[in-house]
Amino acid sequence: MGIIAWILIGLLAGAIAKALMPGKDPGGIIVTMLIGIAGGLLGGWLGKVIFGVDSIDGFFDLSTWVAAIAGSLILLVLYRLVTGNRRSHGHA
Repeated sequence: MGIIAWILIGLLAGAIAKALMPGKDPGGIIVTMLIGIAGGLLGGWLGKVIFGVDSIDGFFDLSTWVAAIAGSLILLVLYRLVTGNRRSHGHA
């Protein structure tokens, strides 16, 4: 898959991850899109490393989308943990 396909998958995976984990994020839509793109790459890499499968077979393969969404969810949780701690210290 080309870089344009990864960006599209990442953008959509980020939006899906945000819908699955609603809440207020300090970064807004731009950060959510970047998390989605990075999450897509992370999910593809984890699929290869942990499960030994090629989870980036193609744009319309279910495994590609599951991996991208899972990676986006992981990064969204980590982002909220990091920024949540930063915000709570600022109000103390």
